[in-house]
Amino acid sequence: MTNLDTSRFLVLCAAIISSVAHLVCATPCLGQSKDVDVKEPLRLNQIQVIGTHNSYHLAPPKAVLAAIRLTDKKSAEALDYSHKPIHYQLAEIGIRQLEFDIYADPDGGLFANPVAYQPNRNSQIADPNAGGILEKPGFKILHSPDFDYRTNNATLVGALRQVHQFSKRNPNHVPILVLLELKHKVVGPSFLKTIRFDETLLDQVDAEIRSVFGENEMLTPDLVRGAYATLRDAVKKQGWPTLEECRGRVWFALDNTAVERTMYLSGHENLQDRVMFVSSPIDHPTAAFVKINDPVRQFDQIVKAVKSGFIVRTRADAETRQARNNDTRRRDKALGSGAQYISTDYPEPDPRLSPYCVELPGNAEYRTNPVSGLR
Repeated sequence: MTNLDTSRFLVLCAAIISSVAHLVCATPCLGQSKDVDVKEPLRLNQIQVIGTHNSYHLAPPKAVLAAIRLTDKKSAEALDYSHKPIHYQLAEIGIRQLEFDIYADPDGGLFANPVAYQPNRNSQIADPNAGGILEKPGFKILHSPDFDYRTNNATLVGALRQVHQFSKRNPNHVPILVLLELKHKVVGPSFLKTIRFDETLLDQVDAEIRSVFGENEMLTPDLVRGAYATLRDAVKKQGWPTLEECRGRVWFALDNTAVERTMYLSGHENLQDRVMFVSSPIDHPTAAFVKINDPVRQFDQIVKAVKSGFIVRTRADAETRQARNNDTRRRDKALGSGAQYISTDYPEPDPRLSPYCVELPGNAEYRTNPVSGLR
């Protein structure tokens, strides 16, 4: 019997899990929600948690933002947000979904000397290559080279180690989703020639993840699929593992839906032996996790996917617009859609802008899903 099968048996014998807090918030953070009586153990797709978008991101230096603003005010505003360190997000504010943009750097040093850092070398702005960290081979985390390069975590392995450390210290945590976007395009001017991902580099992404996490510490496509022919069959007929079965685990998903996804599935058409889930249309054999970013225009699509048993990640805000206007409409649609992972740039308010934020009461890890939760 596998660890997951054993956990499933124990859960069925355990006491009924009560619903976590309903949404009550006197600030603009969240609206009201009715309590939900749980009749049987919740599955992973029957909860809702808060995540962060570009979880590593630090705003460019003020001088760089000012220069960008001269030619493109909206772009400058869109980049002007910063996240707290990963361990703070996980431990202090209950974040359970992270997102990292990664660039390939197999030889090391490709991103070690960003243009925008040169005039700031003698300032208090941290050296992005402190300790020679960017000289080492491996995947690097940043939004865009040269000008939007600042990050809380320079390397993928370094970021994953922070997640792993939290997970080991908190073995009962709700599963953490780590979304990876593979990048090679550069936003804005740059002198770098970045590296496109190929099948070899995709294999290396899996290898870097496995260098930090053991198989029994992850929720993988193979584990969810089990004896079923496809992932879609598994989540439609058997359902996702129960929350208790997969506590303490971390799972990964590929953000890309174009050529990178095709390459990732090549030779692994059912994601066999792969680490990451992929975002697929709900009629695709690999469908289990679906990325649907706009909860306003795509609200009905999200609800349909959630009701059909799939896990959805959506975004409560984008490009700082909602926070600048204290506009909660997109956030409230995201929460009401039942998307299990609600991503935001504002898990806490930015006092420069407004009280806008996206959180669960008491920084709770999760609540019962308003669409798929058991009633």
